[in-house]
Amino acid sequence: MTAIEVRSVAAPELGERVILAIDTSLGTSVAVGAGGRVVEVSSDDPRGHAEVIGALIARAFAEIRIPAASVTHVVAGMGPGPFTGLRVGIAAAHAFALGRGLSILPLVSHDAVALEQLEAGAPAGIRVVQDAKRRELFVTEYTGLDWAGAPARRAEPHLRQRESYESVVNEVWPDRVPAASLVRLAARRLASGAPFEPDQALYLRLPDVMQPKAPKPVTP
Repeated sequence: MTAIEVRSVAAPELGERVILAIDTSLGTSVAVGAGGRVVEVSSDDPRGHAEVIGALIARAFAEIRIPAASVTHVVAGMGPGPFTGLRVGIAAAHAFALGRGLSILPLVSHDAVALEQLEAGAPAGIRVVQDAKRRELFVTEYTGLDWAGAPARRAEPHLRQRESYESVVNEVWPDRVPAASLVRLAARRLASGAPFEPDQALYLRLPDVMQPKAPKPVTP
């Protein structure tokens, strides 16, 4: 049975907004923010995204005790992440937004990890590192928080070879992406007028399963 974790955090930056955030780049995490707090429901299962996403969304709304129809903004974590897992959350966010007549607010998933770490007292200059399989790593580097209270990237998300990777002191390997921090980041960007990311998944490489190539012509 998949273990589900529920937590609630304060979010004074929400104002009157009701924000749903979904991320499946690392585990599965759903958060709903309203009335100055965010409820996050998550699973660390690295494979069961499609099986749990609907239940996690329903659980998040039940925990915060508001109807899904009250959502004013929908956030999607765009990765980096593996093709199979990442597309589940993005598709779920798009489907929910379409049903409510809303636009998607895309965010880099590692930004949520960086925000949580920096606000918890981590020194500026942190690095978020995620296992990308195939002996590779997803890496994003940050200088600290910017004027709007959002993590400022020194290096955009990119791939590194695990065998040649050199660790640094201020690095973090998250177990999951905290969707609650995606909610808070979205609220800060909306309040400051800062732009969101392109609505494009950060796969950073081709999927593991590829379309078969056309057969070579047979020569007589």
